[in-house]
Amino acid sequence: MKLAILGGGGVRTPQLIPSLIRRAEKLELQEVWLMDNDANKLALIGRLCQQLAENAPFKVVLSTDARETLTNAQHVITAIRPGLEQGRVTDEKIAFRHGVLGQETTGAAGFAMAMRSIPAILDYARLLQEVGAPGAWLYNFTNPAGLVAQALHDSGIERVAGICDSANGAQHAASRYLNVPLERVRHEVYGLNHLSWTRKVEVDGEDVLPALLGDTTFIQSTHMGMFDRGLREWQSAFLNEYLHYYYHRDEALAALLRKPETRGEQVLRLTTELLSQLKSAQPEHHLEIYHRLMEQRSATYMAHARDDAVRPEIPSADVDDEGYAGVALGCVEAIATNTPHYTGLNVPNNGAINGMDMDDVVEVSCWVDASGVRPVPIGAIPEHVYMLMRQVKLYERLAVQAILTRSRKTAAEALTVHPLVGSYPTARALVDEFISAHQNLVGDWR
Repeated sequence: MKLAILGGGGVRTPQLIPSLIRRAEKLELQEVWLMDNDANKLALIGRLCQQLAENAPFKVVLSTDARETLTNAQHVITAIRPGLEQGRVTDEKIAFRHGVLGQETTGAAGFAMAMRSIPAILDYARLLQEVGAPGAWLYNFTNPAGLVAQALHDSGIERVAGICDSANGAQHAASRYLNVPLERVRHEVYGLNHLSWTRKVEVDGEDVLPALLGDTTFIQSTHMGMFDRGLREWQSAFLNEYLHYYYHRDEALAALLRKPETRGEQVLRLTTELLSQLKSAQPEHHLEIYHRLMEQRSATYMAHARDDAVRPEIPSADVDDEGYAGVALGCVEAIATNTPHYTGLNVPNNGAINGMDMDDVVEVSCWVDASGVRPVPIGAIPEHVYMLMRQVKLYERLAVQAILTRSRKTAAEALTVHPLVGSYPTARALVDEFISAHQNLVGDWR
């Protein structure tokens, strides 16, 4: 098998290598191609990946040529970042200047990220159809993952799954807390990317979620501690952490505005420091540098919503929590070996969630095997959840249309209907500023 990673110079790419080594024999993996437009960054991160794979049965190949990378590839993971970390910083600052949330996966800044991501991913997907192996699959991790998957689906790209580690957050949290192997845990998640709810978590067929939601120690061991107790009781579900931006909107925005640096600035600073140290240090120190700085990055994730209380130590049921690598590679293995795999993905609804259109890309529990991806039937969902989903999906549909046609008018309409913007004059001003700031990447809009 040839596996390709677009955006292979990204700082999370080394996290894939241990997971690939564990699966290499089953996958008959021969080559892992890392492709990136930034040759210098690719050299630093790629060298670290090659170091990790020194004794692996596959070869890690570095390339800046997309066609060469995708030729005969059977599975492709996309993790690109058009505009790099500085683009995220720019998006956040524009959004905050207008008094709305700056966050790269949702709301105003999420739209700005999508303006750059969707055209680039679509070009790669079409190239994959031209030169990739017959039946090649694309797994999109590029943010905003659900919106990008919707754009690809609307453009006729069929073998696509949007992947996100937070779609499986409840499953992993229960596995760790109960010290139960992950394969014994099944969760039912439904919603949209970064707007999802988990209504059931079964261990060996028994739903353990109600007891977990009533367990203070469990709550405080997860991001659920960010949410107000009354909200948790009303929802009676394990909430995706990004729902904090919706259900604690004003509080979250105020906390972010008080911070001396934005999340994008934190990521930019830590990434710059990582690359600088990798460049100057001896190879034997690279892994230590990488793990230290990535731990710092992880520790600052959604820090605006957490206090400094010490969380309880929770045993891990897994040797390695694979994160997004596990989501992507679990699908690769299931399709390549026809071994059924259960996971949360962003795929067309196909009747899984009542009231959502068949071709609405939703975040939902799925079974995956050689025949493809099958969403688990969810049926009816609470009305308040459905109404929020429909509103955000309307935004997504308009956003995709705006980006594919480069329409300022449709873009302003999209942001106006988004619950985290809601003002037409603000939406119109945001769109104009985003286009001006990223004109070299997004081109001319009418």
